[in-house]
Amino acid sequence: MLNAFSVDVEDYYQVGAFAGIISPNDWDSWESRVVTNTRKILDILDSGSNPVSGTFFVLGWIAERFPYLVREIADRGHEIASHGFMHQLVYKMTETEFRNDVRRTRLLLQEQSGQSVIGYRAPSFSIVKRTPWAHRILAEEGYCYDSSVFPIHHDLHGNADAPLEIHDITTESGMIREFPPAVIRRFGQNLPTGGGGYFRFFPYFVTSRWLRLINTSGKPFVFYIHPWEVDPQQPRIPKTSLKSRFRHYLNLHRTESRLKRLLNDFNFVPIRKVLKLES
Repeated sequence: MLNAFSVDVEDYYQVGAFAGIISPNDWDSWESRVVTNTRKILDILDSGSNPVSGTFFVLGWIAERFPYLVREIADRGHEIASHGFMHQLVYKMTETEFRNDVRRTRLLLQEQSGQSVIGYRAPSFSIVKRTPWAHRILAEEGYCYDSSVFPIHHDLHGNADAPLEIHDITTESGMIREFPPAVIRRFGQNLPTGGGGYFRFFPYFVTSRWLRLINTSGKPFVFYIHPWEVDPQQPRIPKTSLKSRFRHYLNLHRTESRLKRLLNDFNFVPIRKVLKLES
């Protein structure tokens, strides 16, 4: 079973958990660690007996400042996809703002990578029930797939009524394919098991068991990680809430070893290959 490996390329100070503390206007004043940490993930992907290629959802703000990083990711055999430009929540944007954001980012990433950018993932998985226009705009702007609708209950995102598996969404402007982050149905609810903080929270044997159950049911999954999650020495953000600290810093020191086990235990390719959208 071929599963999809993905990376959301953003820096530690740009995450949703700190949005109320750090303004985008101040991002340039923080020490950037995204290039080093992304290269660390690239090296991990290359280090096994069977090198892994994946999909890198790059934030436009990052691409604008580090264009050589986008080129390097592409040159090392990975798919480039869009993570939007300023890490804004989709449900806090107007339709026009969203269109400008995804258009600007796609054009920039295509110019830098030499690839056709056909995939999108919303910051903080923020395509939700109240943004029914988002998939239509993505289709109109040339995107073929999305990986933003998290079928769980969450205080910042999620749509627990959405399908757990890959599915097509028909809009007035055409069809777009949705590949949700990995979720398994257990104990009467949808449990996230596809990466990020959940990968750091659950013991690895639980994560691997649940992911194998998805595969044994005949379905692929998409896994996601952020560059800052392999950086336990990153600067600490002051004046954060207990919940934000828990979500962001939990088990950072274990991410790298768990990631290496995951890459050894499952087969991964870029999302466009799982979806058979390779051009």
